Amino acid sequence: MVNILVVEDDDAVRLLTRAELGQQYHVEEAANGLEALEVLAHKHIDLLIVDIQMPEMNGYELIRTLRENKDMRPMIILTAMNTAAHKKEGFASGVDDYMTKPIDYEELNWRIEALLRRAKISNEQKIVIGGFSMERNSFEAVWDDQRISLPAKEFELLYKLLSYPGEIFTKQQLMDEIWGMDSEAEYDTIKSHISRLRNRFEGCSEFELVAVRGLGYKAVINENGK
Repeated sequence: MVNILVVEDDDAVRLLTRAELGQQYHVEEAANGLEALEVLAHKHIDLLIVDIQMPEMNGYELIRTLRENKDMRPMIILTAMNTAAHKKEGFASGVDDYMTKPIDYEELNWRIEALLRRAKISNEQKIVIGGFSMERNSFEAVWDDQRISLPAKEFELLYKLLSYPGEIFTKQQLMDEIWGMDSEAEYDTIKSHISRLRNRFEGCSEFELVAVRGLGYKAVINENGK
């Protein structure tokens, strides 16, 4: 079972969060950053949910300390402090996501699932969606019991879109990340690569590559691909 550490000085919020998440995850608790470091030193934790305003060591300090020590576990700030300045400082500290109270626990679960999925992809260098998979180390996809070697740019494009299902990437974002900011390639290059990927995986029911008019592209995971 996935282990989550809730770092929060409000006893009632910790208790409620533990109750809401406890059916899906094993939940550990800490009342401040120093207690959290003690828990992390002795127990395996997969993801942290961190409040900002706490005694002893606040949330910003905790996250910075962990990131400075190369701890790349997913972390979510969950706080009543909702100004743009607070969010900016939160993301600057190295947090992966930022939510404000009152807590919508259904949304919190969605965010946890998304971060754990991305962490798994990052650690394993592999994406698995139903009967389809991609292995970054070999630049191969496996579908319908066949191994398919993909050209580097096609692989990177598909891997990027499938790593963040449902998220729209603009053509410029994709060009900068996959072809490089200094590339002289045109936007039509992305369209051509998307077209080739659609042809390669025609009949694959696990996902679709969708053009979003005026914006860019996204991958949509179909129900049987979950």
